[in-house]
Amino acid sequence: MTQTTEARNSGGTEAPRLAGVPLLGSLFDLKSDSLGTYLRAMHAHGDVVRITAGPPGLRAEMHCVFSAEGAHQVLGSEAANFRKDNHFYQEIRDSFGNGLLTSQDEDYLRQRRLVQPLFTKRRVEGYAGAVVTETDVTIDAWEQAPEGIVDVSHEMMRLALRAVARILFGTDVEATIDVVDRCFPVITEYTMRRGYSPVTVPRDWPTPGNRRAAAAVHELYRVCDGIVAERRDGTSPQGEDLLSLLAAATNAEDGELDATELRDQMLIFLLAGHESTATSLAFALHLLARHPEIQTRARDEIHHALGDRTPDAGDVERLPYLTRVLKEAMRLYPAAPVTGRRAVAASEIGGHTVPAGADVMLAPWVTHRHPRYWPDPERFDPDRFTPEAEATRPRYAYFPFGGGPRACIGQHFSMMESVLVLAMLLRVYEFDAVDTDLRLTAGISLRVDGTARCRIRRVDAPPTHRP
Repeated sequence: MTQTTEARNSGGTEAPRLAGVPLLGSLFDLKSDSLGTYLRAMHAHGDVVRITAGPPGLRAEMHCVFSAEGAHQVLGSEAANFRKDNHFYQEIRDSFGNGLLTSQDEDYLRQRRLVQPLFTKRRVEGYAGAVVTETDVTIDAWEQAPEGIVDVSHEMMRLALRAVARILFGTDVEATIDVVDRCFPVITEYTMRRGYSPVTVPRDWPTPGNRRAAAAVHELYRVCDGIVAERRDGTSPQGEDLLSLLAAATNAEDGELDATELRDQMLIFLLAGHESTATSLAFALHLLARHPEIQTRARDEIHHALGDRTPDAGDVERLPYLTRVLKEAMRLYPAAPVTGRRAVAASEIGGHTVPAGADVMLAPWVTHRHPRYWPDPERFDPDRFTPEAEATRPRYAYFPFGGGPRACIGQHFSMMESVLVLAMLLRVYEFDAVDTDLRLTAGISLRVDGTARCRIRRVDAPPTHRP
């Protein structure tokens, strides 16, 4: 059945296509500025737009859905019809295993049932100590920052990685952190390149890129498998770290996770658990550094709520304005700026037919800037997230953690961690942006392409000389 026939039978019309260049479509636009391309598509053609890329015979076509109502269909009300069957998710599976981020059907349901008890409110609050410990390490290290300047993108990536590794591995954190720090960038860059390429060579071909990525995967798997084996054979004592709890997770219906499943969950938690949080923290600090009046208001709330004591998970509720700051940073800079699915059967979204087998792209980057939901969308305004303002918007006008049955299992932990880190850093340091215009790259997560430097000054210290 042709797409035009499907559109006629469903009552929907064919979605408009973004104009590109002859033969290659929007290939070069997507390569040079994918986020800007999606945003231009929405402004030019509306809420459902087809974008093609690549030469004839190798051309990819995406149905991009930009409205909150469309996102609700794909992630919520019709989630069963939109699966993680696309090429990009397969590349993530091949690199990081079949954990919660990538698994489907009964595999996903079984994993979710086994893992969900480890992310209850009580469990999540128990992870706050590791976050506080690693944030204190960062605060102390910044005392020696050359010229009082830190790259918040790099620093938040390091802090978030150490925090999630401490939560996951407990006392084994030092044995794993350097391997993860060294191997993850190699694997993620390789995965991203293959995920966006219309043609890829088999992974076992001995190309330089394949060999480099395979070596990184082997080293990462070796370390993770070793730690899993120690937990299973009693060499390493069972504790309250997340890996020990995963190893002990069991129920009558699902049994337990085997060694490979444990490793896959570890890798997905490491990937999703540090990159997304680091992204949110880095951009929150960058935005605060550019808006001193908002930074001052947030700091006043922190001092009033915490004083000089060590914060804990319960303090998050005492920091509503800081939480709004974080939410607004995640609106403007969502850690997952785009996310994809593949349609099983034809569906109608926004009056347009999405045919069976179509690749569907959701773009929080665009929906979070949609003028229907966000007046003056590029303006940084935490008060968009007062309870009264939130009540006026559709549920999926804002979805930094996805939604529906596949919503991120770690979203409450990420919010707790981010608020606590921001509170501790802002209580000690003032931030002033050195890099005001950031270059961005959108891969598995949103990243800064270059540096996001801030000049820091202790709140109780005199101003530094600024040329």
